[in-house]
Amino acid sequence: MGSYKCCFCFTRKFRWSEAQPPADVRAAFDAHSEGGTHMTADQFRRFLAEAQGDAAVADVERVMEQALELRHRQLFHRKHFKPVFTVDDFHHYLFSEELNPPLRSQVHQDMTAPLSHYYIYTGHNSYLTGNQLSSDCSDVPIIKALQNGVRVIELDMWPNATKDNIDILHGRTLTSPVELIKCLRSIKEYAFSTSPYPVIITLEDHLTPDLQAKVAEMVIETFGDMLYYPDSESPKEFLSPEALKKRIIISTKPPKEYLEAKNVKENDGDTKKVQESNEAWGMEVPDLQTELECADKDEDVVDDGGGSDDDDDDNDDQKVRQSSPVEYKRIITIRAGKPKGHITEALKVDQEKVRRLSLSEQELAKATASYGADLIRFTQRNLLRIYPKGTRFTSSNYNPFVGWIHGAQMVAFNMQGYGRSLWLMHGFYKANGGCGYVKKPDFLLSTGSNNEVFDPKAILPVKKTLKVKVYMGDGWSMDFKKTHFDPYSPPDFYTRVGIAGVPADTTMKKTKAIEDNWIPVWDEEFVFPLTVPELAVLRIEVHEYDMSEKDDFAGQNCLPVSELKPGIRAVPLLDRKGMKFKSVKLLMRFEFA
Repeated sequence: MGSYKCCFCFTRKFRWSEAQPPADVRAAFDAHSEGGTHMTADQFRRFLAEAQGDAAVADVERVMEQALELRHRQLFHRKHFKPVFTVDDFHHYLFSEELNPPLRSQVHQDMTAPLSHYYIYTGHNSYLTGNQLSSDCSDVPIIKALQNGVRVIELDMWPNATKDNIDILHGRTLTSPVELIKCLRSIKEYAFSTSPYPVIITLEDHLTPDLQAKVAEMVIETFGDMLYYPDSESPKEFLSPEALKKRIIISTKPPKEYLEAKNVKENDGDTKKVQESNEAWGMEVPDLQTELECADKDEDVVDDGGGSDDDDDDNDDQKVRQSSPVEYKRIITIRAGKPKGHITEALKVDQEKVRRLSLSEQELAKATASYGADLIRFTQRNLLRIYPKGTRFTSSNYNPFVGWIHGAQMVAFNMQGYGRSLWLMHGFYKANGGCGYVKKPDFLLSTGSNNEVFDPKAILPVKKTLKVKVYMGDGWSMDFKKTHFDPYSPPDFYTRVGIAGVPADTTMKKTKAIEDNWIPVWDEEFVFPLTVPELAVLRIEVHEYDMSEKDDFAGQNCLPVSELKPGIRAVPLLDRKGMKFKSVKLLMRFEFA
């Protein structure tokens, strides 16, 4: 029974009870316990194999013991008895994200292909703690990114005040600096804390040759044997993540005498368009179809404006040979550049060497209008990095699918903020065991007999249908004060469920709101036809309906559709910054047709 003050003069009382097993859970229990009151280990094993697709679970009795221990921590001492489930025990097992998660947790994709065959979890301005103009620079967000599985860290290098050392900061802003050496040491310590696959450090270089030499000395001394040295200045193909395990890779433009500071000139239009929403859960992800249609109306020549991390220095090779420090050149494994002139020149594929190209998000949008096929052909061998436009002062982000559907491996995001775009990024890289490398679909790596490639704008047939049933939610009463959502009554929760992916697959639907209940039971099913399931991400959000104000945020999660385990699963919910709530979760069912 819960009591709430109302109008300062009387008390409203509401009754709620422990979560009860949904009808589907009871039906599954009855079917596999053969109508009995208890489910044995053999019956549970059959349920896992037939209903959940978990035939590989070896020690079923141990799983049952763990489930019973979680439910009856202080009561379960009967180790000498064979474990059996009641229907409530069975329900609690299904509602445990530790024992019944929605995703596969192991690396299972082929990791022996070239780096260009993978999407790589990429950060932008990885050293910033907040906004792009005045926040502190620190190694703390770098550490956090690496712990979350990010594999590409960006560092902007500038001379310090006395011109004798290197600072990391966002140039021409009020951001306070952090020393390069501190960032390098933190990268060394945490690089492989979550994933054994290579960490790529992209360096934005604003240094004189003497300081470039100092950078090389720091990098070599800090990383030692972890640092990978390229066999050639112009490799014909990138090595694989497997071959580069536990290695640090440096990527930057080839050095030249000095990169003069340029004013940031981004033709971004009205900056009000990128301001953060006041909604608690952040702005909606920009519509992919709209972005592609708008790009069709723009000019098809890439800007040569500032704001990127690179300049194309191929014409400066002679100057490089004469003045650049040899050691600095030697540590650069992935040569980077930014296009000058027409996009068709930048996207030419050289069979004799591979490289990395950088485009801003709006440069990419323009390029996709007329040269989408060239982008995909380029990314079959080379790396394409996309970075946020310069007017994202609040460290907001953009729709990552614009890059992903065109094969871009490094879609760089501001990891220090939050919002729906970043939730999608976090969700996408839960695939492949969360190792930070996700194999691109075969259709983005193949070319037809007439040199044709995948067309993101084509209307494709439905390849797979995903059915999602949202049974119920629980845990809010343990993680929040009883007046957090509504001071006068229990919350009115509803769930939004949808797909992010190619335009044809993208949609959002929602359940009804369950009034005055901390343990809402929706029991609603949604059907999602998918034309490109390989790139689809399932979006889940829970909100509390508020008639007079904006609805309150109550949790979210994004899950790669290709990694979903079928059957009835527990889905933990995360807060706005992507941290898992202690208790809040949903019980859902996933079915593929």
